[in-house]
Amino acid sequence: MKKKAKASKAAEKRSGARSVAKPATAKSTKPTKLSEAIKGVKPDKAPTPAKVLPKKAKVAKAVAATTSMIPANDGKLTFNHAMIYVKDVERGVRFYRDLMGFKLIEDFRYEGTAVYARLHAPGGDGTIALHQAGPGASLASEGVRLYFEVRDLDEFCRKLIQKGFYITQMPQMMPWGWRHAYLNDPDGHEISLYWAGENRMKKTVMQAAREAAKR
Repeated sequence: MKKKAKASKAAEKRSGARSVAKPATAKSTKPTKLSEAIKGVKPDKAPTPAKVLPKKAKVAKAVAATTSMIPANDGKLTFNHAMIYVKDVERGVRFYRDLMGFKLIEDFRYEGTAVYARLHAPGGDGTIALHQAGPGASLASEGVRLYFEVRDLDEFCRKLIQKGFYITQMPQMMPWGWRHAYLNDPDGHEISLYWAGENRMKKTVMQAAREAAKR
């Protein structure tokens, strides 16, 4: 029995020696391919806010550019523009841009032909749109007149005449106290050029107009 116990203890010592030797082998100075790969790879850094901000900034700019085009009217009805139907959009553009001084801000063409144009008034925020009328469509606009105000009314009308445009009525004082001139655009739409002056928005201008007419 004593011999068996000694043999058992000797076997345990040999087993323990082998188990201790294995970790020593794992600490070999020669790295494995896996350890080399692990040591050669640097851990990825988490994306910082600075890298993400430019994309968000671009989106914010795009949204700001889009929303800036939408008028802030607090949900109230606003007047946007007047649409004028014409037989020839390019001819209308030449009149309103070259003679009246409007600025062309939109120009839409179909197969090379202008069918729509948007123009901005030289002063203020007013815009008009010229739209190609359909074949055989009537351009009559009785009961509708376009009003454009200019301080130096007489000089403005003289410049139009010098450019060869016909004024149906030269500037004169009207019964309501404003000075008006009348003309028609190339498609027959009636236009009034006027200056209200000191009588602007007054209810008692009729008497002043009568007195001015007597002079």
